[in-house]
Amino acid sequence: MPREIYLVKVGMTMTEGMVSEWFIADGAAVKKGEMLYSLETEKVNLDVDAEMDGIVKHTAEAGVMLAPGDVVGYIFAADEEVPADFSGVASPAVAVVDAPKSEVPAAAVSAAPEPIVAETIDGRLKSSPAARRLAGELGVTLVGLVGSGPGGRIVEADVSEASLQSSGTAMTQAISGQTQEALVKASPLARRLAAERGIDLSRIQGSGPQGRIVQGDLDQAPSSRLSATPAQVGPLAGSSVPVRGMRKTIAQRMHQSLQTSAQLSMDMTAQMDDAVRLRGQLLKEWDGEARPSYTDLVIKAVAKALGQHPMMNSRFDDTEITLLREIHMGLAVSVPEGLLVPVIRNVHELDLKEIAQESARLATAARNGTLGLDDYAGGTFTISALGMFGVNSFTPIINQPQTGILGVNQLFDGLTWDGDKPIKTKQMNLSLTWDHRAVDGAPAAEFLASVVEFLSEPYRLLL
Repeated sequence: MPREIYLVKVGMTMTEGMVSEWFIADGAAVKKGEMLYSLETEKVNLDVDAEMDGIVKHTAEAGVMLAPGDVVGYIFAADEEVPADFSGVASPAVAVVDAPKSEVPAAAVSAAPEPIVAETIDGRLKSSPAARRLAGELGVTLVGLVGSGPGGRIVEADVSEASLQSSGTAMTQAISGQTQEALVKASPLARRLAAERGIDLSRIQGSGPQGRIVQGDLDQAPSSRLSATPAQVGPLAGSSVPVRGMRKTIAQRMHQSLQTSAQLSMDMTAQMDDAVRLRGQLLKEWDGEARPSYTDLVIKAVAKALGQHPMMNSRFDDTEITLLREIHMGLAVSVPEGLLVPVIRNVHELDLKEIAQESARLATAARNGTLGLDDYAGGTFTISALGMFGVNSFTPIINQPQTGILGVNQLFDGLTWDGDKPIKTKQMNLSLTWDHRAVDGAPAAEFLASVVEFLSEPYRLLL
């Protein structure tokens, strides 16, 4: 019996997603562990591997929104016969129309098969939702585009290529018998950003799995877009930004969090002179192995404080409060589309060097779009850092069903007093938001005071 290929569920809150790209063609062979398809949800893009060797049969087209757990295809064992008419799920009827032929030599016609343009039975162009979204963002018309997806479907790569051609940065070499998808391996996020920045992906060396181009590879790439003015960063004034994808999810969850819990906030100041000295020493000691940040020190301090105040590492339900055994620290990371919260698992069992290494890995993977399924799972407390933007205080919103979230602010020059003598010191404000349904103000303040104490006496973070 063939094995089902499911649309993988990423996290408990995922409600829909799609196969944005099939890496293995319909009817082609795959080996266990090879990249099978790219999953795109409102929060993340990630690659899904094949779980066995065999022949791949698609039953879901790229770009079609489905529910997590839906079957998107099958893998037949090598000794199994694949029925010629096997479909698994009925697909919509399409009318395939020959593209207009141009006057070219017969040799050229035989060397390169003619492209096809796919239309639905009602005459509409057949394109993926992601392609239509990108076309709207880039101002590309779908009429006249030749789709490279299944059945001639227009996919994101076709829109990206059209955008690059219109801006004078299309690839100059002729592509015969192959699509750009086959020549350049890139994540959907990387393709979208490349189109927005005018970057030719064929000139980029990918650092992802099997040389796949990811977001991080584009950061140092020069833009090839021809423009007499500096590139516009973000949306233009006077324009509107659709509320969808990750932004829609963030808006819904933040609003729901405030509506369904009793959130209060408080600030407390930590003396950071010793922490500054400790970090400087560790940067020298761990040179080439880890680069601890002040946020890493806070993560370790919070992990220790949660061990002393277990009510802050809990989940509130209508009939009970569950105190959690493990401490899994969520780390809010800003990405172009919004905010991701990868999780450092069992942070209470890690030393400071391991925390620095893992937080750096997760932050880089989040920005590169290469986070794995387990990187999002099971956070019990969250840390959100805005200190790098010069923020001295803010009110973070709880990532439900957690009980608390801690905001990390900038390091600043403060004053303490030795009698009547002022002394300049390094200080940092910490902003705690907690759910008053689970924890009252006094124990919340005691927890925050413990975090401040660990940061003021940072040698304890090494024990």
